[in-house]
Amino acid sequence: MKICRYKVRDASSPGSAPRYGLIEGESVIEISGPPWGQWSRGSRSSRLTDVRLLAPVEPSKIVCIGRNYAAHAAELGNEVPKEPLLFLKPPSSIIGPEEAIVLTKYSQKVEHEGELAMVIGRRCSQLSDAEDVLSFVLGYTCLNDVTARDLQKLHQQWFKGKSLDTFCPMGPVLVTADELPDPQALAISLRVNGQVRQSSNTAKMIFPVAQCIEVLSQGMTLLPGDIIATGTPEGVGAASGNFLKAGDRIEAEVEHIGILHSKIVRP
Repeated sequence: MKICRYKVRDASSPGSAPRYGLIEGESVIEISGPPWGQWSRGSRSSRLTDVRLLAPVEPSKIVCIGRNYAAHAAELGNEVPKEPLLFLKPPSSIIGPEEAIVLTKYSQKVEHEGELAMVIGRRCSQLSDAEDVLSFVLGYTCLNDVTARDLQKLHQQWFKGKSLDTFCPMGPVLVTADELPDPQALAISLRVNGQVRQSSNTAKMIFPVAQCIEVLSQGMTLLPGDIIATGTPEGVGAASGNFLKAGDRIEAEVEHIGILHSKIVRP
């Protein structure tokens, strides 16, 4: 299934509050609740052209895996980590597809990082190799881990440079795990103004999806709707000096999920 969060574009409509829905062809079918809970198919349907897609979920936390592709670690002069390198982005940084990434006067080096992100479907903690770790995944979406690289270096801890408002575009949809049985075999790419900046495959991850979930669950409870961003491949702006500027259009794409469109605007 393809699941979305959406608003009906007509603000006067009773369906203008955010809702979850199923995308079927060119229609969105409303469902009765969050996709990780008990829900039923509703009777209300809208055309895709009549709705605005939002970020697919509202997580309690967004956990990110840093330097999870060897070529990306190398392009910035870093060694490959021996254990998953973890950091957080706050929910306040989330925006949906087609929304604007707003540049900030506090950074001169804002750049893209296209990633596969997974959505947790069941509460989990203390997972082990003996368990079917991937059964805790509801589905997958695209995420752009927008980064103020100069702030990241200034503060040394990555939180501030990764966490500014609008610095976590997600979407366009959540594709359920049953439609992506192997998250380690997906083409991943990112384009800026139509030019390919990143092109790789999730098979090249250092720490695969299941291992990331298992490590995170050790002492940290993961809740339904939580996001885990699995890291970005090579091709980021710091390696080439091509930082984002107002007017840029970004397309972050993951095979079988879709394209996350974003635009860059001035503060």
